[in-house]
Amino acid sequence: QVQLVESGGGLVQAGGSLRLSCAASGRPLSSYVMAWFRQPPGKEREFVARIRWSATDTYYSDSVKGRFTISRDNAKDTLSLQMNNLKPEDTAVYYCVAGTLWSATPTRYGYWGQGTQVTVSS
Repeated sequence: QVQLVESGGGLVQAGGSLRLSCAASGRPLSSYVMAWFRQPPGKEREFVARIRWSATDTYYSDSVKGRFTISRDNAKDTLSLQMNNLKPEDTAVYYCVAGTLWSATPTRYGYWGQGTQVTVSS
C-alpha cells in the first residue's frame, strides 16, 4: 500500500504561484509513475501532469503546459507541482496519484491522496 498526502493548496490571485507537495509513505515511490489530477467544481477529474519513476519523462495537459512543472524526489518519496501564472480556471481540488502505467486516465492510477484545494481569484 501507498499512502499519499498533499499539501500546499490555498487561495491565490490570478497570475500568482503555488507549489503543491505530496508526501508518500508505505512502499517506496521509485517504481511508480506519479501524476497530478484535478477536479474543478461540478466537473470530472482531469489529468494535469505525470512523471516517470526515473524523472526523465514528463507530460502535461495542454491547459497547463508552460505554466506548471512536475518534479519528484525518489530519495525523499515526494512529488511536487510548481504552478505559475495561475488562472481562475485552475481552481480545483488537486490530487496526487501513483500507478504503474504511463497514462492520463484516472482509473489507471491505484493510489490517490485526499486532495488539496486550489482557488484562484480573478
